Amino acid sequence: MFRLITGIPGPSGFGSASTAEQVTQGIDATALTAIITGGASGIGLETSRVLCKRNVHVIIGARNMEAANEAKQMIIKDNNKARIDIIKLNLASLKSVKAFADHFISLNLPLNILINNAGIMFCPYQLSEDGIEMQLATNHLGHFYLTSLLLDKMKETAKSTGIEGRIVNLSSVAHIHTYYRGIRFHKINEKSSYSDKKAYGQSKLANILHANELSRRLQAEGANITVNSVHPGLIMTNLFKYAAISMRILKFFSCILWKNVPQGAATTCYVALHPKLKGVSGKYFVDCNESAPSRLATDEALAKKLWDFSNKLINAAQTT
Repeated sequence: MFRLITGIPGPSGFGSASTAEQVTQGIDATALTAIITGGASGIGLETSRVLCKRNVHVIIGARNMEAANEAKQMIIKDNNKARIDIIKLNLASLKSVKAFADHFISLNLPLNILINNAGIMFCPYQLSEDGIEMQLATNHLGHFYLTSLLLDKMKETAKSTGIEGRIVNLSSVAHIHTYYRGIRFHKINEKSSYSDKKAYGQSKLANILHANELSRRLQAEGANITVNSVHPGLIMTNLFKYAAISMRILKFFSCILWKNVPQGAATTCYVALHPKLKGVSGKYFVDCNESAPSRLATDEALAKKLWDFSNKLINAAQTT
């Protein structure tokens, strides 16, 4: 907490006050291609901008193509050498996720970095078009499916180039505030006991569990790909649209804990690009430093159960 408030750097040399540009200073990533979901707004947009500044070819996956095109033009105006493309992606639709992956693969591009950034927060109870509770569907399942569809491309790229692939899942400190036992597998869509805050925490816990389990599997097969999860910090972005008033009140009383957008994108950019993290996998990062997540987040049995459960949800949705 002291480091968070003061911005004093941790062991990495960076801290809560570091910005995305600062943590990637001097890195030339010309050879890299990255997909960033939700890369057209908030910290996703800043992540896209900074990766373009470091010469990464950025592919933004976005639901709102008009907003994504505006973001693209803004980045190009700031950096006329930016390599940036946009592809439509609605993470709450498994059909859209598949279409996105098929479109990307058809471009015959390499894929070095996958940043699972997009998300929704504290929304009222609703189901996705595949009949799955919306926060879990968008924040976890869509990214789980997208990652699985793109994994062979990432393995192929890492093998042919010799460059380590990196997958970054955006989680949140909110993963500690979830349902009893973490994931309520037996009543994932139950409306009567739905809590918008706990459902968000559940989805963010799922992001860490997914990253950890995928990391274990990739290490077991010797793939040159790392998988980590990050907490970006408290940032007032459109993510808070369902709780704008309460969040502004919270920010008033806890202003010293909040970050601006360039600071909020720092940990993502650090984990995605920094050479210090070569070979580091299955970890959770806060303020550009490794941190300890909750006990549930490190439960290997829970992670394996979620992996199987997620595949069952996807298979069931595709057969209906």
